[in-house]
Amino acid sequence: MTDSANSVPTKVEILKRENCYKGFYKLDRLHLRHELFAGGMSNEMTREVFVRHDAVCVLCYDPHRDEVVLLEQFRVGCMEKTANPWLVEMVAGLIDKDEQPEEVAHREAQEEAGLTLKALWPITKYFPSPGGSNEFVHLYLGRCETEGVGGLHGLKEENEDIRVRVWAFGDVLQAVRDGKIINAATIIAVQWLALNREEVRGMWS
Repeated sequence: MTDSANSVPTKVEILKRENCYKGFYKLDRLHLRHELFAGGMSNEMTREVFVRHDAVCVLCYDPHRDEVVLLEQFRVGCMEKTANPWLVEMVAGLIDKDEQPEEVAHREAQEEAGLTLKALWPITKYFPSPGGSNEFVHLYLGRCETEGVGGLHGLKEENEDIRVRVWAFGDVLQAVRDGKIINAATIIAVQWLALNREEVRGMWS
C-alpha cells in the first residue's frame, strides 16, 4: 500500500471569488486549486457555489400515539420533474437570523404546524448537495402531542400555504417505501425513526 492511499488532503487555495448573483440566496464563482490524493496540487478550476443559509428540519412525533406530523406545500424546484410539486415533508426553516438551530426548530414548529415541541432529539447533520451548494442541515426529532393537530398554517407575509396532517407512523414508513415521499430530509428522518423507534418511545413515554 502506497503512502498516497493513506494520505488525507487538507489544502485548498481560493485564487479568486466572484459574486454572480445576490438576492435571498447567492451564487458565487470560485477559482481554486486543491491538494491531490497522490500529492501536489490540482490545476486551477472554476466552480459555482449556491450559497444558502443553513437549514433546520424537524420530524414532529407523538410517542404515545405513534404518530407524526407532516406538511404539504408547493415547491418550485419540483415543477418540471414531478407531476405534483406539492410535497409531503417535515417542519423546516432556515437559520437566517442570529439563532441557534434548536430555536429555529421550536419557532418553525409553531409557525408551520401550530405545534409546541416538548423536546428535541438530534438525529444528524449533513450536506444535502455538497457538489454545488454550501447548505448544511440540522435534523431533529421533535416530541409533540398530535391530538387536535391539523389544518392550514404558515405566515402570509412569507407566502406560506401549508396543509398539516397527522399520519400513523406505519403509513409514513409505507409512503417512503412506495416513493410517495420524495423529500430527502423526510426520508432520512423517517428511516432513522424506524431504526430507533423502540428506544425513542421508551425514553419519551
